[in-house]
Amino acid sequence: MKVILLDELRGKGGEGDIVEVAQGYAENFLFPNKIAQPATPGNIKQLDQRRSGIEKREEQRIATARAMRERLNGKTVIVEARVGENNQLFGSVTTAQIADVIKAQLDVEVDRKRITRTAAIKTAGSHSIEINLYRDINAELAVLVGVAEEELAADEQAAAATAVTEGAEAAEQAVAERAAVEGHEAE
Repeated sequence: MKVILLDELRGKGGEGDIVEVAQGYAENFLFPNKIAQPATPGNIKQLDQRRSGIEKREEQRIATARAMRERLNGKTVIVEARVGENNQLFGSVTTAQIADVIKAQLDVEVDRKRITRTAAIKTAGSHSIEINLYRDINAELAVLVGVAEEELAADEQAAAATAVTEGAEAAEQAVAERAAVEGHEAE
């Protein structure tokens, strides 16, 4: 079935393109979500009248995607995660987490669905990811994953030492208070 796209459809085309899709896909998904409309002679005539506006929006989308590519290409983001033996993570790093880190560290809003990664990252180290910004405009960046377990152990030891010091100070203060109370009762 031929349809006119009203918005970008990954792998098929962009706004104003006439593409062939399965009839069920068009009727059950594209039409209800207003992503496409049937390619009837009347709709094609309307499309021709709107063509200049569509071309301007397309140029703006491409310019925005290229600017984002310049801001992202070759950059590195750091995702902190707990690492166990053999560089295995406790859990995994998902595309949603990567999108959040890109927003926080590079101040660029990226839709998690545009990050092309077949599976979640489950090992520490450097991983290369690709982000499809618009049609054939992609950016590639590195994701450094992991906080070594040794670093966590060192942090935990420092916290334990602080707790022991605080505990000793609290015990000394309690003894001093008890002595003051007993001394006060003796009078």
